[in-house]
Order: sequence, then structure tokens, then C-alpha cells
Amino acid sequence: MKAESKLWQKVKKHTPNITWTRVESWSSFGFPDLVGYTEKRGFFTVELKVTKSNKLTFSPHQIAFHVKHPTNTYILATTLDQRTPILYPGVMVKELAACGLALEACRLPLAAWSELEASLLLAA
Repeated sequence: MKAESKLWQKVKKHTPNITWTRVESWSSFGFPDLVGYTEKRGFFTVELKVTKSNKLTFSPHQIAFHVKHPTNTYILATTLDQRTPILYPGVMVKELAACGLALEACRLPLAAWSELEASLLLAA
């Protein structure tokens, strides 16, 4: 199983109160990997990124999407060991492309996988 598929499985497991739709990358260039929905929160998107190092790679289409849609978009990043997820608001995509996981200032508070759902539902 690919690393991003494993990340997707962890997201599903740790967010049972979010209805997810996984979007195939060929359907629309740059559109995030996941669309989440809850009645209280509405719709939001999540781009999944798995990296071997601190570097995060984004296509120009992915950057453009997050620049054009600065709210209700997120980037969930992790390293190959997938121990702790790192959640960023999508509006930080340019900084993430430049700095990678070294970008500490804009992380949404997440200490463990068990906190992912609460962070996505409370972030606005």
C-alpha cells in the first residue's frame, strides 16, 4: 500500500464523525485529496502529504488551489513513519512549499492522531 493510502486509512480511522470523500487526482488538477463534511462545520478540504524528509512538494496547481481558496482548506502532512500528523491551514501552502516541515509557526495544535478530528472540526 502506498504511503498516502496508509495516511488516508489513518485519517478515516481517527475521524469517525466526519463524512469523507476521497477525490482522485486525475479528476481535477490541484484539487485536494479529501473533502470532509459535518453538519456543524460544513465542507472543507484536506491535502495529504507524506514525506521522507522535511521537504513538502506541491504542484503549481495545488499551490494555486490553496491560494485561491484560503479558508476551509488544510494540508495534513506526516513523515513515512506516520507517528504524528501535522496539520496546516491551506493558506500557508507557499510557506510550506518553501520551508517544509520546518515551518513551525502555523501548525494547528496536534499532539497525536487522536486529536485530528477535534482540530479539523474546531478550526475555522
